[in-house]
Amino acid sequence: MNLGTVGTSWITSSFLEAVKLSGKLNVTGVFSRSLEKGKEIAAPFHSARVFTNLDEMAQSPEIDVVYIASPNSLHFEQALTFLKNKKHVICEKPIFSNSAQLEAAFKTAEENGVFVFEAIRNLHAPNLQILKDNLNRAGKISGGLFQYISYSSRYDLFLKGEDPNIFTAEFSGGALVDLGVYPIYVVVALFGEPKDVSYHPMMLRTGVDGSGTLLLHYEDFSITILCSKISDSTLPCEIHGEKGIFILEDAAPITSIQFHDNHSKTKESLGVEQSEQDMVYEVEEFVKIIESGNTSEYLRLKELSQVVLNITEKARKQNGIVFGCEK
Repeated sequence: MNLGTVGTSWITSSFLEAVKLSGKLNVTGVFSRSLEKGKEIAAPFHSARVFTNLDEMAQSPEIDVVYIASPNSLHFEQALTFLKNKKHVICEKPIFSNSAQLEAAFKTAEENGVFVFEAIRNLHAPNLQILKDNLNRAGKISGGLFQYISYSSRYDLFLKGEDPNIFTAEFSGGALVDLGVYPIYVVVALFGEPKDVSYHPMMLRTGVDGSGTLLLHYEDFSITILCSKISDSTLPCEIHGEKGIFILEDAAPITSIQFHDNHSKTKESLGVEQSEQDMVYEVEEFVKIIESGNTSEYLRLKELSQVVLNITEKARKQNGIVFGCEK
């Protein structure tokens, strides 16, 4: 299959490295508003054509699937453009700004016989499955703590009075939807949809959250998720149970998993070494689903995207965080 890309940030370059590593897709198109920037992204791929018109790219017979990594607020309209032209879409997280957009996009994909996926790299990497397979060793779960706290270089610009896209409501930004989705995905993959959600953010002057604490409430326990783009942290992630504790070095990627037995006090390393370019796992998974027409796995991933988006949307509404597309 032939791949086109939308977006020229580091994440697109990283995804293209994963594509090259997988050997599963041919890069035949790159979209950029800047011809020069597009040429820079396309340079390693000799067959890649640079597009500066999105509609022209969407209509190109040389493209079968598109990876979208533009600013968050642009995902929906751009995805619809490609879906209506019968192109499969891989959309960088957060897939869309709200659940209404998600439903509309999936409906459009179904009507046109194509798939739409959310690119969330930690969901498809081997260590998450290893964690799921061993989760019962902890016994009855009593709680957990996850974090994705990473200081953004663009926060320096924000402090100088500028408004980078990721720190604005106009472009559907904020810490929860940008970083919080990684640990939310892990928790939902392990425990399913929570019964209730509560979010306590530190708000910025632009109307979005710079950091925050999210509580996901289940039947017998709650999981705390810390997210921030305005500080750093060395905290691990933990899952607490009556029989033992799982300790994860990070939520995305899950580079290591340790199980601590509460009774024997022994420690066991469970994680495997993963590719440094961990986006390769999602590339391989999406291609496999498309080529095999595996609708059951596709619908499973769709449901995960729905649950995660429902969580972030509810958390935002609790705090009056309204994106530009919602006004």
